[in-house]
Amino acid sequence: MPDMNILLAAAGSDSLIFACALIGALGLGAQWLAWRLQAPAIVLMALAGLAAGPVWQILFGEPLLDPSATFRDLLRPIVSLSVAVILFEGGLILKFENLRDAGASVRRMVFFGGPLAWILGSLAARYAANLDWASAVVFAGIMVVTGPTVIMPLMRQSKLSGRPAQFLKWEGIVNDPIGALFAVAAYEIVRVASQGESTLWAGMGILAAAGMGVLLGIGFGLAMSRAFREGWTPEYLKAPLIFASIILCYAIAEEVEHETGLVAVTAYGMTLANSRLADLSELRKFKEDIAVLLVSGVFVILTADLTPSIIASALNMNTLLFLLCMLFVVRPLSVWIATAGTLSRKEALLLGWIAPRGIVAVAVSGLFGSLLVDLDRVGKFNFSGADQIVPLAFAMVFVTVVVHGFTIGPLARRLGLARSEKPGVLLVGANSWSVEFAKALKASKIDVIMADSNYRRLRPAREAGLDTFLGEVLSEDAEIKLDHSRFATVVALSTNDSHNALVCNQFAPEVGRHRVYQLSLSEGDDVDDKSVGSSARGRTLIRRGRTYDGLIRDQYRGWTFSRTRLTDKYTLEQFLAERPKGDLVAEIRPDGSLVLLGPSREARGGEGATIISFAPDQQPTQQNQAQNGEKADAKDTKNESAKT
Repeated sequence: MPDMNILLAAAGSDSLIFACALIGALGLGAQWLAWRLQAPAIVLMALAGLAAGPVWQILFGEPLLDPSATFRDLLRPIVSLSVAVILFEGGLILKFENLRDAGASVRRMVFFGGPLAWILGSLAARYAANLDWASAVVFAGIMVVTGPTVIMPLMRQSKLSGRPAQFLKWEGIVNDPIGALFAVAAYEIVRVASQGESTLWAGMGILAAAGMGVLLGIGFGLAMSRAFREGWTPEYLKAPLIFASIILCYAIAEEVEHETGLVAVTAYGMTLANSRLADLSELRKFKEDIAVLLVSGVFVILTADLTPSIIASALNMNTLLFLLCMLFVVRPLSVWIATAGTLSRKEALLLGWIAPRGIVAVAVSGLFGSLLVDLDRVGKFNFSGADQIVPLAFAMVFVTVVVHGFTIGPLARRLGLARSEKPGVLLVGANSWSVEFAKALKASKIDVIMADSNYRRLRPAREAGLDTFLGEVLSEDAEIKLDHSRFATVVALSTNDSHNALVCNQFAPEVGRHRVYQLSLSEGDDVDDKSVGSSARGRTLIRRGRTYDGLIRDQYRGWTFSRTRLTDKYTLEQFLAERPKGDLVAEIRPDGSLVLLGPSREARGGEGATIISFAPDQQPTQQNQAQNGEKADAKDTKNESAKT
């Protein structure tokens, strides 16, 4: 096996290049595979690291990737800086107005339920997982975190809506930095106590250091926002400058007091998030790219660094008992007690069960686990459970993602908390034609969301009473704020065909490629097939060669949308014969399902079907008597058409 020998030789050497390349390939490869399979990325990244580390060691005698041996003293700084960037990212989406939007139940869960979950989790970690008190308190603080990146897919999958969906979403966003701060406070108290210092003075010192970290982060945020507003930095340097300043902020805070750098970078992100910078969306895009790379690397490093003996020691009854306590005691009690009087019984039951852990929980666990192991070597206390923190964190991630992923949908439906109405349509790109199309869909009782990144373009939609989303649907911000449970079809109607294709490719894995649509690229019967591959575009709406320019031109010429209900006396054939120049856009079938028409998707017709067409305003129209439950004679129903 020559290839195997080469890999083993590379793994056994101190090749930083090989290790970095392997970490990148495994992490991003797992992210890509998760996208293709629509599986939780966090699980696949962890499996990739386990395969390269302890599993490879069991099979071939030594790990393919051994981070501790390869990076040595650089390992902890690498993980620390990665966690700092991840926490900055969490702070960057935490706006103060979010707490107002989240409602009383989320505020009570954060300010009262969080500390309660910390206390109960510490007891579970101490007496169920058999950790020492110091490790138990630090680990329980981290487990307060519920990851929004894990919760969002679960909510879409279950079609959860209303107050429970808002609760889970905002709890995840707000708790990301809160849980990390709990862990920082607990670790600092443990660290000074292990060195024989007074815990009272240590506590006061920690509060002072944390305050300095917060002030430092706020100072960095204010300075950076001022520099951007005044134009002191060129556009191409803004994103790299943010990244470099995160590291500088973290380093300065660490010089003041160990581990206060995490507090500083979180405050830095929160300050920028609330500064109302116009170009913050571009910074978020860069931050998302860097965060994806760092998160992938951290997961692979942490799992690959586990040894078979550590994993074996974690697979015992204590771990099982700890998981049962966290799932069935700690989470339900903390939710029920903290939100008493603000949630209904069914809502409290569901929210007390759902709490998947995600990226921040594992990354911060890896950092503080290694710090406690170091304290065990030099401190006067025994931190016997420090090496179990990372395996327990991964166990929590695996169990909560899998168990909650399979149960949230059935439980939400059983409790009547899932959306009962059929999901509607997301129209991306506000213009005069798409707004009229949205009106026609809404008049046909189809739920519609109009999305655009320009506030003024959305004005006609708002004035028409349509639900709107202001923002870029391709951004992470939309992943959090856009209610994905409300739509199962996406139509990209912006003036930029490349952007439309990106939108379709973004949502195709979620709703299915057969439910993403865009207009033809340019006029011509087969231009779409020749210019861009079908896998890179959405399905063609209306017909090939029917472009945005052509639709707007015809709209200015007087073409309008009409809704026509077919009956047994007024058939689809009669309708088509009267509108030889019109475009059939959609058909709402008798069962209420929506079919967007186009190549190979002709209208089926039939009694009770409604056709949405775009045609010259030349045909006589009447009120649709069939919709009112009245009988119409053949002469009256022949030309019935309800114009929107």
